[in-house]
Amino acid sequence: MKRFTRKLFKLKDLNSILAESHVPDHRLKKVLGPFELILLGVGVIIGAGIFATVGTAAAGDALRPGAGPALILSFGITALACCFAALCYAEFASLVPISGSAYTYSYATFGELVAWIIGWDLMLEYCVGSIAVAISWSGYFTALLRGFGISLPAWSIIDYRSAMHGCAKAALAINSGVSFDKLQPVLQRAWEAVHGAPHIFGLPLICNVPACLIVLLLTYILVLGIKQSSRFNIVMVTIKLLVLGFFVTLGSFYVKPQNWVPFAPNGFAGIKAGAAIVFFAYIGFDCVSTLAEETRNPRRDMPIGIIGSLIICTIIYVLVAAVFTGIVPFSLLKTAFAHEKAEPLTLAMQHINLGWAAVIVAFGSIVAHIAVLLVLILGQSRIFFSMARDGLLPTVFASVHKKFKTPYVTTIVVGVVIASIAAFTNIDEMVDLTNIGTLFAFVLVCFGIIILRVEEPSRHRPFKVPFSPVIPLLGVASCVFLMTGLPGITWVRFVVWLFLGLIVYFSYGIHNSLLHKKGF
Repeated sequence: MKRFTRKLFKLKDLNSILAESHVPDHRLKKVLGPFELILLGVGVIIGAGIFATVGTAAAGDALRPGAGPALILSFGITALACCFAALCYAEFASLVPISGSAYTYSYATFGELVAWIIGWDLMLEYCVGSIAVAISWSGYFTALLRGFGISLPAWSIIDYRSAMHGCAKAALAINSGVSFDKLQPVLQRAWEAVHGAPHIFGLPLICNVPACLIVLLLTYILVLGIKQSSRFNIVMVTIKLLVLGFFVTLGSFYVKPQNWVPFAPNGFAGIKAGAAIVFFAYIGFDCVSTLAEETRNPRRDMPIGIIGSLIICTIIYVLVAAVFTGIVPFSLLKTAFAHEKAEPLTLAMQHINLGWAAVIVAFGSIVAHIAVLLVLILGQSRIFFSMARDGLLPTVFASVHKKFKTPYVTTIVVGVVIASIAAFTNIDEMVDLTNIGTLFAFVLVCFGIIILRVEEPSRHRPFKVPFSPVIPLLGVASCVFLMTGLPGITWVRFVVWLFLGLIVYFSYGIHNSLLHKKGF
């Protein structure tokens, strides 16, 4: 039993981890500098979160009170928690410049079992998050097309479950005497999707084509090379920063200070709940650490990329939150925004009768989703690449393209899986599930810094977390604090997800681990 336990928690030596990254068949191309890393961080951080969660965080929902104008403080609390974690990520990334991020760090500090749990856990942030973003992007994209008078077939912009459920509700309403023209647009499209879809073997072919195609397009770009992906990201980031700057500048002329009173209508409970929700808007800075092997000077540039992107995004978030809550009074957040929080910044422009500005903000949201999706798929493929290189996943996932120097097999597999699921499913409550998975990873990274300082105090650290172990412990405490603000059902789903991961590990990973086969 003791031998089995030692096997589960056997540590991987840092020197062997670094040596594996230099194997020619597994070597990635080093082309990124601090500027590219910051923009990649901004690309994934500023996205669906700021464009979608500010409405829920400010107004609240059935499970949580709203923060109101105190949303500014919610962003500050979350930024502080992320700052503690970011400092720990920066030390690890400079010490262990490997693409595995928190997975690799845990392998060196907690052992293989915990490393697997973290790798599996990161799927909630990257893979599941990508699915949710792809589906969300499809909705905004088709809405924008309708604004220009272009309507795609109803069966091609909705998933099967939503179509059947909406069609059943439409039929019930029609049978009750409601005319089709008076049905909600969502129910009309569901009815049209079911009754207008082509059939295969008698079953209606209903799938979210835009969500599928955008994932496949980004997967193709990622396979071509990290430099091409970085250039594409720069264009996307530039556009969405211009749009957010437009929102803040124009919106500031319509801010009414009286809308900030009362500042915290639900007290600290609302601020805490808001902080837990808007954490989704900060997810992504850790994705920068997955690019360590593709950075020219990771020991210097990784801390700059991680911390720099976090600081820039925090400033932008606080400005957006201040303008948003200054435009729309809290009373209206509880009513007019109750059913349309998915696009709060657009609705804010509509509230002040600037429909043309709402179109610009909606376009910015679409671009933001693309940038987030690009980096999430990028991060997920690098995590799989590292796990496959360790034997915990089939080694074919560790293959590097001879010409492009990208992990093309794992990138293609990840892209196809995400595209397939996004085409046929409807992801609900993924924000909370993604948040808890990421916060859990942050907790282990912060603990890992403390452990490694004790176990290997003499190892050279190009970047060191100041005031250790105080800062790492504050990181742990603040992340746990945010986790307690999430609904109970999210914890249940998280535990079930981890249990499934353990089944995969004990049925495959533990028997194929190179750590045990080579006796590192």
